[in-house]
Amino acid sequence: MRLVVRLLIVVAAVFAILASSASASTSIRYGVQDDAWLRYGPGKLNARLDRLQSLGVDLVRINLNWSEVERSEGHFRWNSYDSIVKGLHRRGIDAVLTLVSTPAWANGGQGTNYAPTNGVAFADFAAAAAHRYPFVTRWLIWNEPNQRRWLRPTVPSIYVKRLLNPAYKAIHHVLPHALVGGGVTAPRAATGGVSPLAWIRGMGAAHAKLDAYAHNPYPLSPTETPFTGGCKHCSTLTMATLPQLVADVNHAFGKGKRIWLTEYGYQTDPPDNFLGVSLEKQALFVSQAALRAYLQPRVDMLINYLVQDEPDLARWQSGILTATGDVKPSYQAFELPLTVKSHRHGSLTLWGQIRPGTGTQPYVLEELKGSTWQPVGTPARTGPRGFFTRVVPASPGASFRVLQLTRGLTSSTVAAG
Repeated sequence: MRLVVRLLIVVAAVFAILASSASASTSIRYGVQDDAWLRYGPGKLNARLDRLQSLGVDLVRINLNWSEVERSEGHFRWNSYDSIVKGLHRRGIDAVLTLVSTPAWANGGQGTNYAPTNGVAFADFAAAAAHRYPFVTRWLIWNEPNQRRWLRPTVPSIYVKRLLNPAYKAIHHVLPHALVGGGVTAPRAATGGVSPLAWIRGMGAAHAKLDAYAHNPYPLSPTETPFTGGCKHCSTLTMATLPQLVADVNHAFGKGKRIWLTEYGYQTDPPDNFLGVSLEKQALFVSQAALRAYLQPRVDMLINYLVQDEPDLARWQSGILTATGDVKPSYQAFELPLTVKSHRHGSLTLWGQIRPGTGTQPYVLEELKGSTWQPVGTPARTGPRGFFTRVVPASPGASFRVLQLTRGLTSSTVAAG
């Protein structure tokens, strides 16, 4: 439900003098990845970028394909990426660039998932990209190299010596304050691959250089939630077993290494009646995943994949838009995440964020009373990054939502259970 914005702005002026306690801010940023939608989606590129800005994303992850940019050695063609990367920058959205995909001239005529024969050419590409986009502060080296479909040979030491370490040195030489994430691992090995646990250990043994360890903590089944259901005695690493990922990174690279969660999402039923969850569960899990990442102080980003479902059912339907562009409930959940943090003695602790997280923002927490929504307590303001935590009395079955005052948006409904 969207209310009359002009009236709400007037109300918001009154609330400006009413500040309430809010949760402490963290360094975490939230974003999306959907290269196909971003590059070839409906309408004009500027309209798609404007939509991301309206959605409140902090980050947009983009695969910068080496094989496309440098089709012949030393000749760079950036035109496919310039308008996107620079357009995001103009809107205050940070691009997270993933360097991936080897051109044939650099690996002896093999496919794009084969590593270059040495690290020199990749380092040159990384340096050229850093010169081209000096405002980009977060970089990723490859995607899911622990799976054969993304990297061959699927060996952590080759990844480190031919890809990660050369690019790390090159990017830092051009942009000393940039951050470079390594790993970018899939949650499981798949056929012929390497488990993320073994990959982390192998990278550590190969003396990997990285500012953050990146991982794609997808659930391994529709029954797994961001907090529950993960395999706690396996070599797989998902959102549900996030503490294990942190412990493994600690052991391999030393305590304090940052964590980037660079792809995450749930497919929906409809349309995927095999691997999908309901539209309502997807929305719930979007908010829960945001909280899960927020509660781990070493996590600096969480990237949702995708924006729009792919039309081919054999591919991904984890978007916040359907393949035809209709809004799913998860769109609202991404825009205004709200979820239950804990229950205790007839009270409920609610957590949420008003995005984009830039400055304190006025909001109203509401409870459904009969058929009408009524304010809970006094109007409040978020913390400086848009986060808030509220403890409220709640009987079983009570329902709550958040009203964002400046734009007249409401969150998804959260039930006490």
